[in-house]
Amino acid sequence: MIHNDIHQALRERVLTLDGAMGTMLQTDRAEAGCIDLLCLSSPATIEDIHLQYLQAGADIITTDTFNANALSLARYGASHLVDDICREAVAAARRAIRRIGRQAWIAGDVGPTGKSLSMTSDDTDVDFDTLRAAYLEQIDALARAGADLILLETIFDTLNAKAAISALLEVRESTGLELPLMVSATLTESGRLLSGQTLEAFIVSISHARPMSVGLNCGFGAEQAIEFLPQLQHATCAVSLHPNAGLPDAMGCYTSTPSDMTAALRRPLADGMLNIVGGCCGTTPAHIRAIAAEAAAARPRNIPNCDPAAPLRLAGLEALTVAPDRLTPVGERCNVAGSRKFLRLIKEGNLNEAIAIAAAQTDAGARIIDINMDDALLDAAREMQRFVRLASAEPDVARVPFMIDSSQWEVVESTLKLVQGKPVVNSISLKEGEEEMIRRARHISSMGAAMVVMAFDERGQADTFERKTEVCARAYRLLTDAGIAPSDIIFDPNILAVATGIEHHARYGLDFIRAARWIRQNLPGAGVSGGLSNLSFSFRGNNFVREAIHAIFLANAAGSSGMNMAIVNPSTLIDTATIPEPLAEAITDTLLCRRADADERLIAVAASTDAPGRKASPATQPEAPDTVSTPCSRLADAVVKGRADALPTLLQEAQAEAGSAFALVEGPLMQGMDRVGHLFGEGRMFLPQVVKSARLMQQAVELLTPAIEAEKAAAPGNAGRRNPRMVIATVRGDVHDIGKNIVAVVMRCNGFDVTDLGVMVEGERIVSEAQRLEADLVGLSGLITPSLAEMAEVARLMQQAGMSTPLLVGGAAASVLHTALRIAPCYSGPTFYTHDAASLPTLAAKLIDPRQADETIS
Repeated sequence: MIHNDIHQALRERVLTLDGAMGTMLQTDRAEAGCIDLLCLSSPATIEDIHLQYLQAGADIITTDTFNANALSLARYGASHLVDDICREAVAAARRAIRRIGRQAWIAGDVGPTGKSLSMTSDDTDVDFDTLRAAYLEQIDALARAGADLILLETIFDTLNAKAAISALLEVRESTGLELPLMVSATLTESGRLLSGQTLEAFIVSISHARPMSVGLNCGFGAEQAIEFLPQLQHATCAVSLHPNAGLPDAMGCYTSTPSDMTAALRRPLADGMLNIVGGCCGTTPAHIRAIAAEAAAARPRNIPNCDPAAPLRLAGLEALTVAPDRLTPVGERCNVAGSRKFLRLIKEGNLNEAIAIAAAQTDAGARIIDINMDDALLDAAREMQRFVRLASAEPDVARVPFMIDSSQWEVVESTLKLVQGKPVVNSISLKEGEEEMIRRARHISSMGAAMVVMAFDERGQADTFERKTEVCARAYRLLTDAGIAPSDIIFDPNILAVATGIEHHARYGLDFIRAARWIRQNLPGAGVSGGLSNLSFSFRGNNFVREAIHAIFLANAAGSSGMNMAIVNPSTLIDTATIPEPLAEAITDTLLCRRADADERLIAVAASTDAPGRKASPATQPEAPDTVSTPCSRLADAVVKGRADALPTLLQEAQAEAGSAFALVEGPLMQGMDRVGHLFGEGRMFLPQVVKSARLMQQAVELLTPAIEAEKAAAPGNAGRRNPRMVIATVRGDVHDIGKNIVAVVMRCNGFDVTDLGVMVEGERIVSEAQRLEADLVGLSGLITPSLAEMAEVARLMQQAGMSTPLLVGGAAASVLHTALRIAPCYSGPTFYTHDAASLPTLAAKLIDPRQADETIS
């Protein structure tokens, strides 16, 4: 009943969410460490904070469980306390509600953890299953403790959110509880999540959870956050906003007053753009009191009803609407079964060139990329995972959704755990029975994907109009009854080869065209797709005829005729007007079965047809001349792009030009990384691109290592010279480590041995480990304000220990000014503020180079 109440309340008024638990504990009470543990050690303190927010007007209060998961608690040796913390956290909130004596709801608060599934290196110890298990334990504990809803907040990586949603769906099923879900993302200044997704793509990617609300929190103050509210207005659920009390100033403090925040929120509230409003970092009961008063006078946003006939929406880094009346091309060339070149590249392990094929497909117009690794001599699951990871870091490819194409269910299952957007799975069918199809469909849906349903059943492949429509109608009924959204169902009624000379194949083209139209008219919301290459199989070797067949087929089957997706090489799509009339007529006769001798006539015409007037495709246009003339400059450019099709050859040529392997690393390779740093700083590169460039740098260094070792051995005094070492840590009192993890990946890719001490690290341990390892650099990270004092304390400890190792500090709380005024004076050694991971390798290289260190420090 309480869940129904909140849904009704959201339509009647704007609900107020509470403010920052951390602010109250870490600022007002000067507490440090894991505040979630206070649910056990000081439950009255937590209850009192809830009461203050309720007295200020909060309708929804969030439990003190932001980090109450096994992964986050492990650093405190408290992984076994998840259930206890969640139980006591909900109990404290419930007691506060009883004391206030009015209706309010408890949101079980689930943070993003300090992990990132989309941006961590391949050797990370945390994968989707590990993260999902941690979320499952936490959400189940919150549900059983009596939380009214779940708040999944501060999402910076959609793949993390999908792991949490997968866990939530299981808890809903196992407990029978409705457990409404609030989902809230945090954006970077680019308007995207840290993992690169647009806000629209994020909403699409988590839509399978059918959230009660979607919104934004953290990252910005109210004035900046409301700029993104228009992008939330198309959501078919409530919209929430709980921004910070401004952005941290140079000293890391949040300075936006209650009146500042309400002034910024007044217009979107008055315009009916919100259903839930509250505060994040830096907000206090005073802020919430002011916000609640403003919300009380506002009208809630109208929550639209879900449209069962809504078109399919997919997402890569960007969102894609698959229109029902237009053709959406699906790039086919990343398929080992359909492209000999792609198969060769995968077998050779030449993933750079394989990714280049995918990029060429999107350049040519593919709106989705089909990926298939099914080959008897390949480990399909391994190759699929390797390729998808790399493709996800290639912006030209990752911006579009992926089609995970495999006949091996285990390949589908494992690959779905790697995709942060909303992909398509190709395919499922009835051939193994109803129960198995439904089981697989539900799993695909729970992982946030759409699905291609082949027209197969227990009797085999449907090849006639009657069989195609019979099988598709049956599958549609079963899937929609099982809760699958009609728009997430894409039927493939089997495009089969025409003009084979076999009589009963004569209607294959026409029967598909008729079936596509029937599906669109009789199975509302479902799409229709198919692989075009099968159609013209009879004409292998005559590419122009094959392309002409495809073009005329699409003219009859696609768009308003029914078929709205096609797996095809988009660079070979031609204009039907360029097809000679005799050939066009013969093809049409064959496809529409207009003559008894249609096949023979088409074969005869095709045999004498060349390609006059053929419209050149992008793939056949001459490439622009390479403006990067020297090997070294081409190498630097390859680092920036994160892709080199023939890296060993390029390195060999560049080394000959530079004179040595050392010169190559210090010259063009570092110049490329320096350029990456500038582009990232200017907002012209996303973080996944930076990691991709760093990985190419790593590959280059690995290839150069034999030459580097030889040069070391030959140079006087270089015997036994080691890689530079860096110790990094998130300081005591701070659990944020995403930025630090990215730094570790980038620096390792640039030849550093990185020792990551984790989060909440004592200053004494940082210093002792840096001394023990004879570190060349020490890096400190922190996001919250108390971290700044901890950084200064580490600097003092380094001074007491007589160290002179360069100290690098970074994170959202740090700034150039604070570093200069509060940290640098504590330490006589070099101290630098680092803005981002992309610019760090260049600075680090200069600091460890005796020839450049003095100039850099001065």
